[in-house]
This record gives sequence, C-alpha cells and structure tokens, in this order.
Amino acid sequence: MSLDLQISKTQGNFTLEAAFSAPIGVTAVFGRSGAGKTTLINAIAGLSKPDGGHITLNETTLFDSLKRINLPAHKRRMGYVFQDARLFPHLDVTQNLRFGLRHAPVGAAGPSLEEVADLLGLTNLLQRRATDLSGGEKQRVALGRALLSRPQMLLMDEPLAALDGPRKERILPYLERLKSGTAGLPILYVSHALDEVARLADHLVILSKGKVAATGSIFDVLADPANVPLLGVRQAGAVLRATVIEHGTDGISTLHVNAGEIELPGVVAPVGTRVRLHVLAQDVILSRKRPKGLSSVNILPVTIKNIRTGDGPGAAISLDAAGDQLLARVTARAVQDLELSKGTHCFAVIKATSIAASSIGR
Repeated sequence: MSLDLQISKTQGNFTLEAAFSAPIGVTAVFGRSGAGKTTLINAIAGLSKPDGGHITLNETTLFDSLKRINLPAHKRRMGYVFQDARLFPHLDVTQNLRFGLRHAPVGAAGPSLEEVADLLGLTNLLQRRATDLSGGEKQRVALGRALLSRPQMLLMDEPLAALDGPRKERILPYLERLKSGTAGLPILYVSHALDEVARLADHLVILSKGKVAATGSIFDVLADPANVPLLGVRQAGAVLRATVIEHGTDGISTLHVNAGEIELPGVVAPVGTRVRLHVLAQDVILSRKRPKGLSSVNILPVTIKNIRTGDGPGAAISLDAAGDQLLARVTARAVQDLELSKGTHCFAVIKATSIAASSIGR
C-alpha cells in the first residue's frame, strides 16, 4: 500500500511542483513556512484540485488531469488530522470517536473504539467533554476519530504545532505507538519540526519553495551533507539506531550501537528496546586519534564518507559508524588542520548531555 503522486498547483505567485512516492509507514514532509506543505496535503486529501498531474493510492487513481479524474474528498477515505483538533465541543470523547465510525465504509476492517482508546490512552477520558480536555488530549481524540473512519491513509498536518513543549512530549509516545499499531497504513506527517520528524518518520520528503529538494529513507536524507542548508545548520543531524543495554542507578543508561557503546541520560525505554537518537551535527566532535582524559565516554570509530563545504566557514561531514550514519559540522579550517578527506578514519565524540530526552524515540 503506497501513495504515488506528481502534481502541480499555482496559487497567486506560488507554484507547487511535487513528485514522490510514500510507502507503508510514516513519510514526513518537512519544510519551512511557505514551502508548500499544506498545499500538498490538501491536494492529496481532495480539499483542493491540482492544475495537473496525478495522485494514486494503492493503485486507485484519486486524481488524473489527463483522464479527468478527481475523486471528491469523501470518497478518498483519508483520515485527516489538522493542526487544531476540530472536535465537537458539545460531545464527549466517546461521541467524538463514534463520529469517525459513522463515516467508515460498511464492512471495512479496522480497530474497535475500545482498541483505539487503549492505543491512544483515552480509556479514562471517554466520558469527558471535549471542552474539558487539554490540547494534547484533544489531538489524541482527533487521531482516534480519524483512525475509526477506517481510512486508506492517514494525513497529519502539523498536529503538534499548537502544543507547548511538555504537552508535545506527552503525545509523541502515543504517535510512536500509533505508528507500530497501524501496520499497512501509510501515514503522511507534515511538519516543520525536525525533532518530531526524526523520531517518527521512516521516509522523508523535503520541500523547498514548492519543489521536492530531497526524498528517501530518513536515515539517508538526514545524514546527507547536501541537505544541511535545507534543514538548517542548527537542526541538521543524523538518526542513530541503538539498543538499550542497561540503566544505571545514577540515571545514565548504556546503549549499544554498531560502532560500540554510548551512555546517555533520559532514556526511559526498557532494556532490550530498540530506540532511535537524533544526534545534531553541531554536537559531534571529530578527532584523528582516540581522545583520552575527556568527560565524554561516547567515542565511536568512524570513516568519513563525504565532506561538503559552502560559502561560509563551516563544513558538513557525513560519517560511517560501522554501518550507521552520523553527521558532523566543523569549520572548514578544522578540515584543513586535521587533513580530513573522504576515506579518513577518525573518532566521533558525542557529548551525552547534548542528546535531549525529546530526541530519543522508540
């Protein structure tokens, strides 16, 4: 089950020209404000009509300008979760969830209301009025309502943008559970927050000025130095996969990665759990020799895959860490002084406290 599209849409002085495929799992569409993210998702949902191209979901044509096909929104079976939850304020949680069931096709398979409530932690809120819910609780109900409509695809447009940091942290684990609990359902997740994208996405599409600037596996796209200008130098960083080995009594956990072991605070996953870490490029230090006498014990042997320099003083370096990928950002002068080049063997130092708990996902 997958989404395939190639569309164009002009609105005033802005033109969207997008082409990509979204396979099973979570495909994140990332871009800065004005990149065309909402224009794209509304075209997929059937809320706006592209000027040309095609949109296909699971071999069903939703839109084709040449064949003059344009299925209306209610026939596309899209579960759409907006930035604001858009619940019915006069109904309680159960009634809002049942609204999704009312719009599900007769005989369509899917989770029950009880199963969705359990998945999203809503069981104790079922009798509560929508007006009595917090922002994060409202978004979980909106997610549940979308799932109960038995969609062929889930569309999420900046679902956490209206939430503050603590509320966002409370809902992210539910989104991770949603991802693992909806096997076979493609999810398109639109966001301009790279920390969310790094935790949730399997695939990534970067939009820039209405065009697809990069697309592919989340691990490959984020680790590519060429994408640093698109992501922003302060947000750029790779996703590292790890397994929790043990939790120390001092709050420090030990994790195994392909290149060795690292120690981090703030890891709440049980021993044996596979997690992913968003390691910012600016928090990776490179050394030609294994450093000694450092406060950080997170020292991984790496090999330089590529170096990209721009007009400024910085350089982005992609690293191979025994099959995993890291990204480092250093000065161009450091590249010269350390004589770094493609194929150079060196060591990456990662400060434990630089990886925030919000950057650690299941």
